[in-house]
Amino acid sequence: MLDKTYPYFLAGKPVAANTDLEVFDKYSGKRATRVAFADAATVRKAIAAAHKAAPAMAAFPHDARRDVLEHCVARFTERHEELALALCIEAGKPIRDARGEVTRLIDTFRIAAGEATRLGGEVIDMEISKRTRGYRGMVKRVPVGPCAFITPFNFPLNLVAHKVAPAIAAGCPFVLKPAAKTPVGALIIGAVLAETDLPKGAFSILPCSNDDAGLLVEDARIKLLSFTGGLVGWDLKARAGKKKVVLELGGNAACIVDDDPGSTLTRWPNASSSARTTSPGKAASACSASLPTPTSTWRCAASSRRRWRS
Repeated sequence: MLDKTYPYFLAGKPVAANTDLEVFDKYSGKRATRVAFADAATVRKAIAAAHKAAPAMAAFPHDARRDVLEHCVARFTERHEELALALCIEAGKPIRDARGEVTRLIDTFRIAAGEATRLGGEVIDMEISKRTRGYRGMVKRVPVGPCAFITPFNFPLNLVAHKVAPAIAAGCPFVLKPAAKTPVGALIIGAVLAETDLPKGAFSILPCSNDDAGLLVEDARIKLLSFTGGLVGWDLKARAGKKKVVLELGGNAACIVDDDPGSTLTRWPNASSSARTTSPGKAASACSASLPTPTSTWRCAASSRRRWRS
């Protein structure tokens, strides 16, 4: 079961400021837990903390970043069933899908841990004339600075992991706004991060209103905004000023049926239906169209008719 209440994380510390946000069990419709809900003043404090932590986070040794991420891998593995159950309750996912998402969370942090010590650069030969003989150019990758992350409800662990783990590997402090409908998984991740030796103020995880999250979009101290969600992302980009913006606004995935797919087409209707309805269709990779080749069209139609008659 979920805890009765969850704090948010401000500048790396748990803060039980209130219990204003109700999280509901998506199967029963009953309240499952209460979560601390941040206001605009708290969001401003988180931005200030991330800005202040940027030099320390950039100087945080690469092997220390790896150690933080490996600690997360170990703790997420220990808390695998707790995380999966939280997904079942707050996101309404079947337990098999929930466990799969926890596994992907762990894989993402494991990959980031490996990359944390492989942040290489490039040496460029600049001998283009007599004047530049013996010249070399060096490219060095450095942290972009404080980041703001806004994640949706459909993959509350996976999409948080895709932003948070690379930020830690790269040495960037961050402020994360998880979806208000599914904040628990992100807060469990915050509890694990709070166990590590990350520099003071390196992360904040704040369930908050969309209006208050606008501060993350518009504040010039934030150097990168990463948003996953709907077409409102284009509006956020327009409001973001000079900061870098990374948007994931959905997908346009088709299922292509080859003349010789290598297996019987009797499997195609089930596979196609599953691809369309994963996470009740709320997945960027959900199949939006089926494109059989001209010679396989009739076989697909016949297979579909048999499937739906059964």
